[in-house]
Amino acid sequence: MRRRSVLPSHHDDAEKGGGKPPQSRLCFLATLCVMFWVLIFYFHFSVLAPDPDARPVAVATQARIAHDHLPDRVFNHDGLLRTPPAAVGKEEAPAAVVGKEEAPAAVVGKEEASAAVAEKEEAPTAVVGKEEAPVAVVGKEEAPAAVAAVAEKEEVPPKEYPFQRALKTAENASDPCGGRYIYVHELPPRFNEDMLRECHSISVWTNMCKFMSNDGLGPPLSNEDGVFSNTGWYATNQFAVDVIFGNRMKQYECLTKDSSIAAAVFVPFYAGFDVSRYLWGYNISMRDAAPHDLVDWLRKRPEWNVMGGRDHFLVGGRIAWDFRRLTDEESDWGNKLLFMPAAKNMSMLVVESSPWNANDFAVPYPTYFHPAKDEDVFLWQDRMRSLDRPWLFSFAGAPRPGDPMSIRGQLIDQCRTSSFCKLLECDLGESKCHSPSAIMKMFQSSLFCLQPQGDSYTRRSAFDSMLAGCIPVFFHPGSAYVQYTWHLPKNYTSYSVFIPEGGVRDGNVSVEEILRGIHPDIVKQMREEVINLIPKVIYADPRSKLETLKDAFDVSVSAIINKVTQLRRDIISDSEDKDFIEENSWKYELLEGQRTIGPHEWDPFFSKPKPKDKGADSGNSSAEAAKNSWKIERGDQN
Repeated sequence: MRRRSVLPSHHDDAEKGGGKPPQSRLCFLATLCVMFWVLIFYFHFSVLAPDPDARPVAVATQARIAHDHLPDRVFNHDGLLRTPPAAVGKEEAPAAVVGKEEAPAAVVGKEEASAAVAEKEEAPTAVVGKEEAPVAVVGKEEAPAAVAAVAEKEEVPPKEYPFQRALKTAENASDPCGGRYIYVHELPPRFNEDMLRECHSISVWTNMCKFMSNDGLGPPLSNEDGVFSNTGWYATNQFAVDVIFGNRMKQYECLTKDSSIAAAVFVPFYAGFDVSRYLWGYNISMRDAAPHDLVDWLRKRPEWNVMGGRDHFLVGGRIAWDFRRLTDEESDWGNKLLFMPAAKNMSMLVVESSPWNANDFAVPYPTYFHPAKDEDVFLWQDRMRSLDRPWLFSFAGAPRPGDPMSIRGQLIDQCRTSSFCKLLECDLGESKCHSPSAIMKMFQSSLFCLQPQGDSYTRRSAFDSMLAGCIPVFFHPGSAYVQYTWHLPKNYTSYSVFIPEGGVRDGNVSVEEILRGIHPDIVKQMREEVINLIPKVIYADPRSKLETLKDAFDVSVSAIINKVTQLRRDIISDSEDKDFIEENSWKYELLEGQRTIGPHEWDPFFSKPKPKDKGADSGNSSAEAAKNSWKIERGDQN
């Protein structure tokens, strides 16, 4: 016997109803289907249609807005939309789609439809039959706010730099040291003080111990001839800038132990004394040992990491070529300090810089005058103004017969044959050229002092002559004009005379005729300018401090601070000069705030030989001259 079906079949219903299907249920289902598709089209074309005036809104922003306007119960614990239908009966209506998220819709059952109804102010509703279901709507007014939120979220904050605190100190008007603080590294004594204790080994030719007295000024000079002032005059060695500068730094009024506010960082390494110890008779490993040791020490310091050493500076009281060995040949000259990658980031102060490199800067040679107070300077200046100067021009020096490019021989010949010239001939033996009193006395009696190149571009004699109020006559722009740009006016005609050396070498130029052709009023103006420059080209006594005047040390430190400060500002504004050509460094120093360079009248003086030429780098000739500087060491003159 077959089991009967539990549920009645449609056939049974037909029999009960006389064979006719139940019309009311079919009509209801058809109506429900029609209403559902009406709802879908209504949502699509009326509610969700994009507004051409509204800006596009990110999906994530839409979901956040929907979260804010819908009841909390339609979100799970992760904040994501879920779609629990309000089920009535056994049938469900699909949800309305907003973007990629879903909003709960009203579900109509067999006899009634219930919906999760939101408050009127929370969200507009869609009508399904007679009931309403909440939907999330992003309209015209909400889109701009959402876009602004996205833009605010995507905005990149300005980059912070560790040196910005140092820059801000300059904005404090109540701080006299704002923007001027210097941090000094506490180096191990092997980099400085040990060299002074072993001063006898600094130079092969000279016992430097006597020159280390009086904080590096040397022994006092007697004034039997009445050439000097009664105080402030010392037998200073021309290569003593290392220790003089270091001792002056100890008296600097704006030293700080907080490197984060420092405008610059000073490295008290006696670079000149170090290289001098090993220039003769030592291999390159010994010559480079201390520079490598120094760089290794500095790179481990947190102060170095702030700018990779670009805010650091040090002093080497010799010419740049002593620190620019071109090769690793044992016969080559000097060490490689200024060629080391880390050291190239630092600024080095030397008595003669390289025209083709950007990390060394020239400062004056030390003279014999080191005043302790302003009044000493003023009295000396007044005295130089009042002197009678019987000689039109003078020259102190020796010829360079082994150098075909030297014009010293021609100048000596012209001076000998002129009744307007005073000549002080020098040689390696005992002569008046080794006497500070004799040299200064000749300069004080002359209107013009001839300053040709020494063994390199520059001479200490140029600063001795200016100290005496004598107008310097230069024959090469590398002797002063492209060197001491911090200390001397860019308008070189205001304080000096320039006679290109080519004409003198060829015998086509008479120095006497040129100097006699300058009007006396112009000569007076130029001499006054030279006398006014005296404070900027001398080093004051390290044991005291000038009250109002700025000496060579003050000018140099101020220039370094300005250089580092400008570099920091350029880094912040991303305006560093990416087109800087280091080989043309000498030209940049002559520009007034410009960054574009072109041909210059002095190009022939600084042209570099091609690599294929003998001598390869133009530094070779200067390095060779530096190699001959033992003559200067022995005679302490150039």
